[in-house]
Amino acid sequence: MLRWDDRAGVYRVNLDDDFRRILNELMQQFLALLDDPGAPILYRLFPPAYSDPGDVERQDEYRRLMMEDLVERRRAECQTVMDTAAEKKLTEDQVLAWSRSINSLRLALGTYLEVSEDDEPRPPESAEESAYQWLSWLLEETVDALARRV
Repeated sequence: MLRWDDRAGVYRVNLDDDFRRILNELMQQFLALLDDPGAPILYRLFPPAYSDPGDVERQDEYRRLMMEDLVERRRAECQTVMDTAAEKKLTEDQVLAWSRSINSLRLALGTYLEVSEDDEPRPPESAEESAYQWLSWLLEETVDALARRV
């Protein structure tokens, strides 16, 4: 699906048009989720900076200072995926944006599905579970491609 091409010095993407369309649709849905960064489904993407419940003021200050930047970075990376979803070749920066966006969406979807590390693999029973498994596979592909370049 995604591999490093040593000769050409690029990452090659081999996704059929249906999968490219699905990836684009999922990224559009993810962009909509980012409109409310405080939503429980995004907790794992924007966890509290301070673990002590008594640090409410510091946590509020952190969110005030950083949340907009954190959300905008995720938006930009998601946009990169949508802009390059139809491409056959990607740069390293684009593949990194793909891996971060796919992972972020996967984390949000996993939160929605209440997935935990202790869960045994099983066949998907819903469209959301299918999307989660496909995103997991796609993330693995991007990480493998990045690792092979090194």
